[in-house]
Amino acid sequence: MTVKVFLDEKDIPRQWYNLAADLPTPMLPPLGPDGNPVNPEMLAPVFPMNLIEQEVSTERWIDIPEEVLDLLYRWRPSPLRRAKYLEEALGTPAKIYYKDEGVSPPGSHKPNTAVAQAWYNKQFGIKKLTTETGAGQWGSALSFACALLGLECKVYMVRISFDQKPFRRLMMETWGGQCLPSPSETTNAGREILKLHPETPGSLGIAISEAIEAAVTDPKGETRYSLGSVLNHVMLHQTIIGLEAKKQLKMIGEKLPDVVIGCAGGGSNFAGLSFPFVADKINGANIRIVPVEPTSCPTLTRAPFAYDHGDVAKMTPLLPMYSLGHTFVPPPIHAGGLRYHGMAPLVSQATVEGLLEPESIPQLECYESAVLWSRTEGTISAPETSHAIAAAIREAKKAKEEGKEKVILFNWSGHGLMDLTGYQAYLSGRLEDFALPEHEMQESLKSMADLPKPPMNKSGKW
Repeated sequence: MTVKVFLDEKDIPRQWYNLAADLPTPMLPPLGPDGNPVNPEMLAPVFPMNLIEQEVSTERWIDIPEEVLDLLYRWRPSPLRRAKYLEEALGTPAKIYYKDEGVSPPGSHKPNTAVAQAWYNKQFGIKKLTTETGAGQWGSALSFACALLGLECKVYMVRISFDQKPFRRLMMETWGGQCLPSPSETTNAGREILKLHPETPGSLGIAISEAIEAAVTDPKGETRYSLGSVLNHVMLHQTIIGLEAKKQLKMIGEKLPDVVIGCAGGGSNFAGLSFPFVADKINGANIRIVPVEPTSCPTLTRAPFAYDHGDVAKMTPLLPMYSLGHTFVPPPIHAGGLRYHGMAPLVSQATVEGLLEPESIPQLECYESAVLWSRTEGTISAPETSHAIAAAIREAKKAKEEGKEKVILFNWSGHGLMDLTGYQAYLSGRLEDFALPEHEMQESLKSMADLPKPPMNKSGKW
């Protein structure tokens, strides 16, 4: 029985896959403050032009530069593993496979795009990157990438996570990154929020505003902003996960999965695993593809598809996405990486098209699933990853009830060794479920009332 599937370095994918080339209904464009589509030059103060070209590309395959591959070789290709011991505990006929993205130095999938973005920025002559981070996975990954490439890195970390996860900050500092709690006193956006809400736990939308402001106000023009999720080029870089998984399943004679699962906050790890399989579904494969989010931040499952800003200060263009409203401040749940108000436009359009079947799961079920996982498979999962585990367990139990042999594939997007305070709260009985109240969601949605309303264009095939 094969429980670990390894690719040789020579088998690493040499191109990224771009779902924008194959969506049956093309994505709507991002809009500027005047309501007109954004052109590449308008993004130039924020991103280097070589990444802007990837952002707007509709080419199906984009070559991975040899220098980026050399950076990725530090941990890629990552293993595909079979969760045989969880299967036995559940008594399911399903086969559960997972892509182990916890093997990267920072311990998550995030470096797949961090090293690529840092490399492209350095090629463009940039000296310093700014970014935001929720749980700290992205901030750690970008600090790591900048250390490899000799760039400065400044990270604005959502305040509640900054307080809950001090070791993430120490990881960033060990790699040379500067980590600040957000909102901070170092930006106009941060100072304005603190004036209105001095005790705010912060949000990714606030931290994004601070990071973009810090980038665009550099008088030397040597700073750019780097984003760990949501945008097209980030989804693109992450598809190396799913492309490797397809090769690995084929190596052991396995069919295409019946179900593909990933946790979803901004969309990066979910897209990374699923988009190559979404292409199969577009071409006729019968695959259920499931993004999983917290019930406390139900972007895909309850929010409208809208044009909205990616940040509180409205410094980003208007993006066509499922959104809870750019002023949304999520409850301080422990899955900090899933607390974003919006969803990647590519993931959003695939959902509008009917290619994806989103679910939301409460955090007690997620932690229960993560503890079962740790006591069978052995590893301690990030709170974000526990959502994917919980969904995989649901699917495995369903297979048992139906008496069907299903192949379930999910993304084990990172370890939880820096997130043990959440486990402590769960094991001591102090953790509670929190479903976002309807009146709070409606209040937050008011921030989008005067923004353009996108049509929900779809082919009607799914």
